[in-house]
Amino acid sequence: MIVKQEMVSKIKDYFGLNVYETKVWLALLSKGVASAGQIASISGVPRSRTYDVLESLEKRGFAIIKLGKPVKYLGVKPHMILEKLKNNVKKEAEDRVVNLSKIKTTNEYAQLESLYKEGIEPVNREELSASLKGKSNISGHLKEILLNATKEVIICTNVDEVASKKNLFKQTFDNLKKSQIKIKIALSGDERLIKDLEKRLEIKIKQIKIDTKFFVVDRKEILFYLSKESKDGDTAIWVNSEFFSQAFASLFDKAIKA
Repeated sequence: MIVKQEMVSKIKDYFGLNVYETKVWLALLSKGVASAGQIASISGVPRSRTYDVLESLEKRGFAIIKLGKPVKYLGVKPHMILEKLKNNVKKEAEDRVVNLSKIKTTNEYAQLESLYKEGIEPVNREELSASLKGKSNISGHLKEILLNATKEVIICTNVDEVASKKNLFKQTFDNLKKSQIKIKIALSGDERLIKDLEKRLEIKIKQIKIDTKFFVVDRKEILFYLSKESKDGDTAIWVNSEFFSQAFASLFDKAIKA
């Protein structure tokens, strides 16, 4: 069996195997049913290692042992492996979320909160500004400041951004409405999509022509993106400045009234 090294390398990474496991599994798939000796010959893996590799693949579900003698192995088809791995990842993620949620009840977490709030040199939040990089970091920080609003949030972005995350935005808006937070939102982009979002999110949306992305909370803090999109990932600036935020909010009010 001649398999390009590039394919071996990619399959290895895709399925979390080592090089020998990958070669043996590919050999099994190409042969259908084979003995350890045949697999060693086809795969190029040393015969002394083939038995251990086959045992490892059998334990992980990539191969099964055919009943009878001599002992032969069958390769499990890729679709079944892929579905199994997907289920494993999902289960691990669910378990991880449960474990992370439990951390909040520990004494260590309480100490972490105490260190943040009462450190040797406590941070004056009113003097803070920060650069945020990566969609996950920006989204996490944005969600936090929006849900900490006490009076008003201003959202100015493009309709595609909201449409792609409509479930997340709806949940956020519902929470803000329950807290009686005033929501002002203006979107650039397709008018029909904006009208559709108005109905789905149950909120009035103003269409604007300027393609920009910024969020103002209580006219005290603002998060704005530096560019529409970047090859190196999204970058945003968060500024906790009442003077700066009020200026942005005033310009926004004038723009949506025009």
